[in-house]
Amino acid sequence: MNPDSYYSRKEVSNSDLTWLKKQLYPTYMPDPTEAYKFGNLIDAMLTEPQRVDFLQRTCDSDKFTREEFEKAQNMKRAFFREETAKVLIERADTQKIMTKRMSLNFGGIEFELNTRCKWDIWRPDLGWGGDIKSTAATTQKQFEDAVRFFDYDRQRAWYMDIAGSKQDVLIAISKVNFKVFKVYINRESELYKDGRAKYNELAFRWWLMFGENKAA
Repeated sequence: MNPDSYYSRKEVSNSDLTWLKKQLYPTYMPDPTEAYKFGNLIDAMLTEPQRVDFLQRTCDSDKFTREEFEKAQNMKRAFFREETAKVLIERADTQKIMTKRMSLNFGGIEFELNTRCKWDIWRPDLGWGGDIKSTAATTQKQFEDAVRFFDYDRQRAWYMDIAGSKQDVLIAISKVNFKVFKVYINRESELYKDGRAKYNELAFRWWLMFGENKAA
């Protein structure tokens, strides 16, 4: 795991809401450790290459097999072959941290949370950004289905509302066929509206249970 002080901050993150959802609505899911580890490698290759040792095939303290590392490198090449992805990241602030004291309303009850997010890609000149995903999807339709299944819509609405941005993009790289898929979101999108409803309910439950901050 990346020893990053971001994760020890006290503001509530989308990942905290994911944890809460798992506690409230437990369902069987495969162990995400290996998928997270590999996704972390892709993110680092694209946005924080100083964390990657290309000779030792490591990212932070994680060691990868030759096959895993070559797959990640192929995904990186696919990302930069996609013109939109390449243009967006070339002038971006990567791993940009934002915080906001968010005023929310659930069922007529007003409350506030101290919130945070960390952008893979943030374009200050455009006033919007996006997130990079590794995916097992092999088609655009499969990835669009994954957006809702994995609550990426909730994540993107959370990030947009912290930043005050009017649009957003998810860029996914298939670890199966190395295709790149893009999903654009704006404030009129069903994805944004559904994602906002998802996070609003979880944020309210967090506030009831833990207060305005992440537990120390």
